[in-house]
Amino acid sequence: MLEEKDQRIIRALADGIPIVSHPFAELAVKAGMGEDEFLSRLRALKERGVLRRVGAVLQHRKAGFSANALCAWQVANTRLDGVGEAVSREAAVSHCYSREPATDWPYNFYAMIHAPNRKACEEIADRIAAENQLGERKTFYSVREWKKATMRYFCEDNGE
Repeated sequence: MLEEKDQRIIRALADGIPIVSHPFAELAVKAGMGEDEFLSRLRALKERGVLRRVGAVLQHRKAGFSANALCAWQVANTRLDGVGEAVSREAAVSHCYSREPATDWPYNFYAMIHAPNRKACEEIADRIAAENQLGERKTFYSVREWKKATMRYFCEDNGE
């Protein structure tokens, strides 16, 4: 279990990093500690693997990326790591992952592509497929966004 101070840091980060001249000083106040302690403990959480990263999350629709395509390919298990590494470097790909295929669904590699429109998504997916020697794909487009919120942790003890 995390120390109470570390839980306060994670709670402070849940609403995002404020766009101010000294964002970590503001977050430190919210967490009830000084900026140096906040940053030191934050680094320690990252080094221990509790946090993978601290970074910005683009609100893609507000930034003009209105098309989101989830592409699924069938990739040989021996190629998954290499394909995953290559596709994850794509600027238009927010995330990619593998899943075990099902009996009636042979696809095991997925990538989420964001672009200004569907045509651009198709062009990016075609290029990714060509560069990585990927075969047939299934493409699914977002038609409605249901939730866009940061995960909340340690809420049970502060009434959230």
